[in-house]
Amino acid sequence: MKSVQVAAGTIEYREEGTPDGPPVVLLHGLVMNDTQWNLVLPLLPRTYRYLLPVLPIGGHRVPMRDDADLTITGMVNIVADFLDALDLSDVTLVVTDWGGPLLLTDFGRDKRIARMVICPSEAFDNFPPGFPGKVTWLATRTTGTAALAMKQMRIGWLRDRFFMFGMMARRSIPQDVIEAWTGPGIADKRIRRDLLKYSRTKFVKAELVRATNRLSDFAGDVLVLWSRNRVMPVAHAEALAALTGGTLRMIDDAYVLVMLDQPEATADAIGAFLRETATAQS
Repeated sequence: MKSVQVAAGTIEYREEGTPDGPPVVLLHGLVMNDTQWNLVLPLLPRTYRYLLPVLPIGGHRVPMRDDADLTITGMVNIVADFLDALDLSDVTLVVTDWGGPLLLTDFGRDKRIARMVICPSEAFDNFPPGFPGKVTWLATRTTGTAALAMKQMRIGWLRDRFFMFGMMARRSIPQDVIEAWTGPGIADKRIRRDLLKYSRTKFVKAELVRATNRLSDFAGDVLVLWSRNRVMPVAHAEALAALTGGTLRMIDDAYVLVMLDQPEATADAIGAFLRETATAQS
């Protein structure tokens, strides 16, 4: 893993593909990390530079500074700070589960982003998302409850239940991926402390709707790559596509975590989008 310094602390990131290729930044969800993309990465076009930052939302390995702002506002700024720190331009930003990056346009911090792929994620008033969001909120009241939840995530039959990942993934999440997500938080109370800072954000629904709607000002190409699931409504996918003038494509036989449920279809859709937008620019 490589690392870069931002205002909040050290952000680790993984880099694959062609070092001088066009940058594709693959983000991850809450209590997840770069390993969320393990099944898709080998299937993506190799001529691109893939960067996978590990954001401090529970699956990270390096605790942030004690005074770091890890509310949703701070987290959105961390994404932008990461792009700034590596001086990236013409970025393809891939968003999944955690919807904070959809607010970058409202923050005035989307200038390095040329195109976006929006997988099923929080949007508009769906923060935290549906029933799993409520369970996560309850599980992150203290560092102790967060540790217990992370340990329970490691039990296969339990995490497949609807109140854990059963509504997020149609297929059981691989054990090695789950262990990578939860290992740092179980081992280090400071990781759980960082997660609690985010989960204690006061989500003002009307403000989140307004901020998401600012995506109408995003000038780049957009692919909304969604699925039919009970957590992230298809109506939100349709609205995001309409706001951005983007293309809506559905992944069948998948829930929220399309990259784990259908890695081939997800890679095919992202690869086609990368090729099509590169051709359109040339």
